Amino acid sequence: MPDTPPSFELLPGAAESPVILHVPHAARAIPDGVRAGIVLDDAALERELDHITDAYTDRIAEAAAELAGLAPWRFVNRLSRLVVDPERFPDEREEMLAVGMGAVYTRTTHREVLRPADTDPEPLIERYFRPYAEAMTKAVADRLAATGRAVIIDVHSYPGAALPYELHGSGPRPPVCLGTDSFHTPAELTGLARAAFARCGGTGLDSPFSGAYVPLEFHGEDARVGALMVEIRRDTYMTEPGGPAGPGLDRLAGALAALVDGLGR
Repeated sequence: MPDTPPSFELLPGAAESPVILHVPHAARAIPDGVRAGIVLDDAALERELDHITDAYTDRIAEAAAELAGLAPWRFVNRLSRLVVDPERFPDEREEMLAVGMGAVYTRTTHREVLRPADTDPEPLIERYFRPYAEAMTKAVADRLAATGRAVIIDVHSYPGAALPYELHGSGPRPPVCLGTDSFHTPAELTGLARAAFARCGGTGLDSPFSGAYVPLEFHGEDARVGALMVEIRRDTYMTEPGGPAGPGLDRLAGALAALVDGLGR
């Protein structure tokens, strides 16, 4: 594997679309130089990738973009979140630091050692996290300039049964969890998502995961930026962990396309 594969990709949609489908956790690729800092052997690393990767969410977003009447833009992470997690705070604000899963993970989904505890996260943050954040910020700014608004739909998945790393894993685990932000998720956006995903077994709010990703430049500052996290329970569309996709994938892509179409009006 080359040491510097493309870190992320912005895939253009319609010029007049305000929607960005953000896919941060679908990839499994780890550059060789980053792999050297991970203590797991190859078999254990593959098992961890099965658990931590939001498998096929890039395919769901791609199919939704093809189905939508007004094609959304797509911002897709091409590296595993085990390189850096672009959705974490890169500092002490991040609650997942409590389980070794800040912007640079030192623990696995089962709370085992992934990297030495004294790993300096700064080189990975500088090399991968900051360029990603800057590019996503620019993508949002471009949608604001072009359309007067931007809507970030975060496309994630989560396991049917809670994993040990989850801080809030004891609550409901609906087929589709909608993560909201008190500032950036208006009721209209939540309502559109509930209607769109009703065909997929139903939705719940902010359990087991809550919040929605907004670049820090806009977070809590610019109400023209809307955001919603779509967390899809993996057993609704694939064999867990890390197995093949099933027919549920197409149904979910259709529901996501319906949400995109609702937002484009």
